[in-house]
Amino acid sequence: MNISIVQSGIAWEDKEKNLQNYHRLLSPLQGKTDLAVLPETFTTGFSMRIPHLAETDTGHTVQTLLQWANEWGFAIAGSFLAKNPDEKLFNRGFFITPEGETRFSDKRHLFCLSEESERLTPGKNYSIIPYRGWNIRLIVCYDLRFPVWIRNRNEEYDLLLCVANWPQARINVWDILLKARAIENGCYVCGVNRTGIDGNNIPHQGNSVLVDYKGNCMLDAGQNPEAVLTQGICKEELDDFRRRFPAGKDADPFKIIEN
Repeated sequence: MNISIVQSGIAWEDKEKNLQNYHRLLSPLQGKTDLAVLPETFTTGFSMRIPHLAETDTGHTVQTLLQWANEWGFAIAGSFLAKNPDEKLFNRGFFITPEGETRFSDKRHLFCLSEESERLTPGKNYSIIPYRGWNIRLIVCYDLRFPVWIRNRNEEYDLLLCVANWPQARINVWDILLKARAIENGCYVCGVNRTGIDGNNIPHQGNSVLVDYKGNCMLDAGQNPEAVLTQGICKEELDDFRRRFPAGKDADPFKIIEN
């Protein structure tokens, strides 16, 4: 399967400008990739004007993504500010396939140093996404710091996607955790981060990567303000590694209990 990192800046709270930008970046990938991964809150940036910006799962953003995925023949993953019919608000990860399937995974760990933890509802929907012979797990930004939530129990997923607005000040942590999550979970990891200075005057430098199950970097977008990089990953190689080094069989069993 071919995966594309789509690293870019995000225009602050300007959905149409961002959709136009990502249309420009994604359309050349037709026939070249199976999955394109965008940053967290790709249409708005990490704004806390969430009631004003949030959309439903059938709103303009998702409808646009469904159209793109169908037209270009590849899945698209990222996150957007979402609201449910009951008006609860979420930072909602999405995975949209060319066949018109939509899978959502809400950000569970809300950043207490921002207003996110006060305005949003934490996600509870732990789900595995089947796609083209792969099992995929999707998390959003801060979730990357919490290995229990991400733990790959019984090798239930092969690829972990992390979409982010991870600030430049903590980029070393981003680099280390992506590799750690790949090694400890015995899977490929794709982390896609935004670039540029956001509306809160916080700089972001990207460092989007694709990492293999040994922690080796396969793609690295570095600090480029804009980068679209594509790389193939191999399920047979992953399966062979798991057979030869079955560390997952020695993992501790556990259950996540909601408070």
